[in-house]
Formats: sequence, structure tokens, C-alpha cells
Amino acid sequence: MPVIHDLSSLPYAEYLRPLDEELSHDGDHSEIHLDAVELDGATAAGSRFSESAMTAVTFTGGTYDKVRLDDVWLSRCRWIGGTWGEAQLLDTTVLDSAIAGVQAYGSQWRRVVVQGSKIDSLNLRGARLQDVEFRDCDLSEVDFGGATLINVTFPGSALRRARFDKVTVKKLDFRGARELDVAQGWDALRGAVISSGQLAEAAPALAQVLGIVVKDR
Repeated sequence: MPVIHDLSSLPYAEYLRPLDEELSHDGDHSEIHLDAVELDGATAAGSRFSESAMTAVTFTGGTYDKVRLDDVWLSRCRWIGGTWGEAQLLDTTVLDSAIAGVQAYGSQWRRVVVQGSKIDSLNLRGARLQDVEFRDCDLSEVDFGGATLINVTFPGSALRRARFDKVTVKKLDFRGARELDVAQGWDALRGAVISSGQLAEAAPALAQVLGIVVKDR
């Protein structure tokens, strides 16, 4: 998926304006630019952001359940904790950012690119990800348990202690990931695609899941 790396290249860049009000429940924001803002414990559940940009924004805690991001471009942002349950991300790009301890269970991602970002302990249980690419990212202890994964890829990314228990796989491709460490859920990854090198590295874990005893003599 093509990625825009510069704010000025966004098709709606000339229309962006600063947000002139505080975030609140069920807000409707279009063509706004949040820049270098620290949102500590904010509440914006049910809000919608469309054709907007966020740069160097820090989200600390807060409640963003059922927020909708539609054609939103985010760069150098940080998420520290907080609840984004059942949030919807559509045609959204996240660049050079950090996500830690965020609860995004039941969220829906479609046509989303996350690039050059560090993701730690993100809860995506029960989420639905379709046409999502994690590009050149570090993912640590991300929980995909019970999620539906449709055309999800990880080129250049490292997955460490990832959980995939009870996932539904419709198109999942790990080829190109520079590290693939599955802590739980190998048995649920039927239909996923891995490279021969990844298979060799995963062999001990797969043998354990399948109850295969490996003995040389």
C-alpha cells in the first residue's frame, strides 16, 4: 500500500486547521491538525476524525472507545495506556510512532499502514484487521487472540512473544518479517504463510504444539 511520508503531500493538507475546542464525547472533527499536543486522560469516546493529521501527539490514558479515524495521518505520536475498545481505523497511516499498553479489543482496522513504529503490549483481542500492513515495526507481546486477520502482512517487522490463540485467518502472510516469535496460538494459524527459513526457526515450537518428540538417537 502506498504511504505518504510528508504532511504537505496529503491531498487535504491545505485545508487543515488547528482544533479550536477540547475533545469530548461524540465529537465530529474534519480537516483538523493536532500538533505537539499532550492529551492526558482525555475522553473522546464515540468521536469521529476524518481527513485529519496528528503529529507529535501524546495520548496518555484516556477513553477513546468507538472512536472512528477515517483517512487520518499520524506521525511521531505516542500512545501510553488508554482504552480504544471497538475503535474503527479506516484508510489510516501511522508513522514513526510508539504504542504501549493500549486496550484496543474489538477494534476494526481496514486499509491501515503502520510503519517504523514500536508496539508493546497492544491488546487486539477480538479485533478485525483487513488489508493491514505492519512495515518495519517492532511488535512485542501484541495480543491478537480471537482476532480476524484478512490480508495482514509484516514486512521488515519483528514479532516477539505474539499471541494468536483462537484467531480466524483468511489471509495472513509472515514472509518478510525479520523475526517471528509466537508465544501462543501456533495451532490457530492454519492457512498463514511463512517462509522456509521461518519454518526452520519455528520447528521446535511447532513440534511442541503437535506433541512431536524429537530424538537423534
